[in-house]
Amino acid sequence: MTTNDQHYINLIIDGDTNAFTVLVNRYKDLVYTLTLRMMKNREEAEEVAQDTFIKAYKSLGKFKGDSKFSTWIYKIAYHTSLDRLKKNRKHFNDVPIDEFTEHQIKTIDNALFKLEKEEQSKAIQNCIALLPSEDSFLLTLYYFDDMTLDEIAKTVNLKTNNIKVKIHRSRKKLATVLKRHLEPEIIEQYER
Repeated sequence: MTTNDQHYINLIIDGDTNAFTVLVNRYKDLVYTLTLRMMKNREEAEEVAQDTFIKAYKSLGKFKGDSKFSTWIYKIAYHTSLDRLKKNRKHFNDVPIDEFTEHQIKTIDNALFKLEKEEQSKAIQNCIALLPSEDSFLLTLYYFDDMTLDEIAKTVNLKTNNIKVKIHRSRKKLATVLKRHLEPEIIEQYER
């Protein structure tokens, strides 16, 4: 897909502005999902997603192809979201990290894997949406876009080890939210 993206990037740089529509259509859903995770507000997420594509279009000549185009556009979405959050100075849904043991996290993971795939995905998405912006963003990239830790690190300008720690903490926060939202008897069944 990266080669295919590069084809359209080359067309755009050569003056074919309509070729950008292909890239927008390819990445608009995930960019919107990521901005929604950060902004926690549909209207603002739509505006940030739109700003992301405008910035990407204007900066397309700077895309060197060192990473996948998707990593580059997600990085723009992340930083555009952060800029908007700083501008609005909003704080969202801070979830405290409960003291979870690794066994409890694995128990919750096991309970989730026993749910139907569709139910699992829906339950996780709903719970991820309740997390703070950065946690939602990172877990969405990790679980739903299947990005590697290295790719996520490039997206948010951090070292891979920092991302590993952040995702671990985000998973703990997610475990807290999941524990509150999953039926207690499902979890109890798998703790034995």
